[in-house]
Amino acid sequence: MTARENRIPWYLWPLTAIWKLLAVIVEMTGRLVAMILGIVLMIVGVLISLTVVGAIVGIPLAIVGLLLFLKGIF
Repeated sequence: MTARENRIPWYLWPLTAIWKLLAVIVEMTGRLVAMILGIVLMIVGVLISLTVVGAIVGIPLAIVGLLLFLKGIF
């Protein structure tokens, strides 16, 4: 038998790293807590992004919250 190696292209590595981090958070906290944390991060991200300067931090925060919520569902 040959060992199959899953190689990730270099341009997809940041997305894979974020997804694996979210998977670890879901495993450690549980699905319900991950979904609640995702909703809170989305709300905080939207509130922060109401200002132009805060949008630099708020939009990625809301995206991470959405990904955490989706990871908690599936």
